[in-house]
Amino acid sequence: MTDPENQKEATPATIGVFDSGFGGLTVLRALAARMPQARYAFLGDTARLPYGSKSRRTIARYAAESAQFLVNKQGAKFLVIACNTASALALDAIQDAVTVPVLGVIEPGAEAARAASRTGDVLVIATVATVESRAYSAACRARGLRALEKACPLLVPLVEEGWTAHPVTAEVVRIYLAELIAEAATLGMNPDTLVLGCTHYPLLRLLIEQAVPAGMRVIDSAEATAEAALHLFGQNETEKPSRAAQLRCFATDSVEKFERLGSRFLNRPVGKVELVDLGG
Repeated sequence: MTDPENQKEATPATIGVFDSGFGGLTVLRALAARMPQARYAFLGDTARLPYGSKSRRTIARYAAESAQFLVNKQGAKFLVIACNTASALALDAIQDAVTVPVLGVIEPGAEAARAASRTGDVLVIATVATVESRAYSAACRARGLRALEKACPLLVPLVEEGWTAHPVTAEVVRIYLAELIAEAATLGMNPDTLVLGCTHYPLLRLLIEQAVPAGMRVIDSAEATAEAALHLFGQNETEKPSRAAQLRCFATDSVEKFERLGSRFLNRPVGKVELVDLGG
């Protein structure tokens, strides 16, 4: 007879993953590759995006409500904030709202940059809201790095349009990075590392790597976050099962768009996305 206690212990823990949209599915993809035996509950707060146009207080409230949904309603034992804006502006509020371990995307990205950089000078590309928060600069400075950030507002809509290999996107990437590298030179910096500070940008990694100087390391903060999560709350993951990780996706609006575009970020079908109402 199966021991109920042993059966309970063998049940994989649920990891909750939260984003204001569905770009955070790149983080989920990296998590599932490292911890395929876990269960995942992903919430995209699509009814209230973009977070970047909201006040810090509103972002904190939205993010806390989303975190509580994943923990209280879906039984998440760990929480990954796969949203740069929420990680930058609401991580403390999220940690106060739930009793489980919480990991954001900014600290792991900065830590990976510290490990990769030899010159101590780092470039960061991100959305306007993330750049204006100065969160990456602060996280890099705390690790002895100098960071120069640049907002690249055209990249997210190009990714969502599906133009991840389009010549127009390649040219936009080239222009943004040329401007950033030129600015770094005027400041006397010698950058050797570039951090992708938006969860949409991993889909443009090939174009970005083609546009940076030879030898510059490109840090995918989604991969860095998943690696940090594995160390923080990874369980016994020595053997990868043949099945794909168990996944439930939730959205607060636009479930059809989520289902259509989400597979690009997750690199597998997201399945049926469930609509939830977190309030106004």
